[in-house]
Parts: sequence; C-alpha cells; structure tokens
Amino acid sequence: MAFVLRIPVTQISRLLAAGLLLLGMTAHVHADSFDQGSAMKLNPGDFDDDDDGKSWQEIKTEIPPAPQAANLVSFYVSPTATMNFFIDLKSISAGKDGVVRYTLVSKSEAGAQNVSYEGIRCQTYESKLYAFGQKDGSWSRARLNDWKRINDSAGNRHHASLAKDYLCQDGMVAGRVEDIRSRITSNRPIKPGS
Repeated sequence: MAFVLRIPVTQISRLLAAGLLLLGMTAHVHADSFDQGSAMKLNPGDFDDDDDGKSWQEIKTEIPPAPQAANLVSFYVSPTATMNFFIDLKSISAGKDGVVRYTLVSKSEAGAQNVSYEGIRCQTYESKLYAFGQKDGSWSRARLNDWKRINDSAGNRHHASLAKDYLCQDGMVAGRVEDIRSRITSNRPIKPGS
C-alpha cells in the first residue's frame, strides 16, 4: 500500500510563490555583489591602496634628452620577440610617486627604430607612454597617455619584462636607480622571492 500525501493546491501555489520570491531576492543580492567585485577587478587604478589614506598623485614629468647610442643597453624580452629592446641607462629615474621612468628604444630586424619615453607604476603594475622620439632628437608628446595595465601578451611583453625582471618588486620600486641600472647592465634579473 502506497502512502499518498494530499496538499491543497492553494498551499502548493503559496509555497511555490514564496520559493520563487526568495530565489529572486537571492539572485539580486548576488548580482549586486558580483557587479561591485567586477568593477574593482576591471578598474584597479580607480581604487587607492595607499596606507596613509591620501590619493595617489603623479609627479610632473620632465622629458629627458634624446638617447645616445653609448647609453643604450639591451634587455631580454622573450624567445619569440620580433624586436630588440634597449633602455637608455641615463634616462632611468624613480619618482616619489612610485613610477620608474625611462627611454625605450625598439629596433626591428629590418632596421626600423622607435624611441619612446615611458613609465611603469609598480604598485598597480601599469605602464604609461609620455612621448615619442623624433629622428632630429626632439620629442612629441603622446596623445594617448593613460595608464594601462601591463600583461604578458606578445604585444607589450617588453613592459612586463622590465617591470618583473628589473624595475619592480612586491609592488614597489626595486631599490635605488643605481641598483636598477646595475641589474640591466649586468643582465641580472630580480629573482622571485628575493
């Protein structure tokens, strides 16, 4: 003999409606928290992580003289790099704003050359383009000069290499400018965990 539970249709309707209402409220709360978390992940520069409560402010940037061949030192990017990258040792500076600035020279195998003055903000792992070098030794200010998140893709692997291997450690500038120059000159990357 089977046991049959008889529940009036009106009670089933009420229970179903209450369950759907709870499910909808839970989804709404979850969606709100997801949207807030997504905003933090998509816009890391919008949030200030400084311990002193002050918002970060970039210092005024002075463009250095054009690079001289004698001051250029190459650095390793990756085995698949299609360009050779050089940094002008004399142009390297580390500001009180936590940004390491430098002149970068990239050369193709065919002989084409690009010169740019750039910065890397170690705390947020971002890069910025300040100016382009011209053939006559002058500079043109970059029109698109927003901070951009650095990633390891082939398109900007040289920024990742500079940041991880020579300029930044644990979200801070990796030592004094002399230390950075020495690491690049001797091709001695920062060791993980050191």
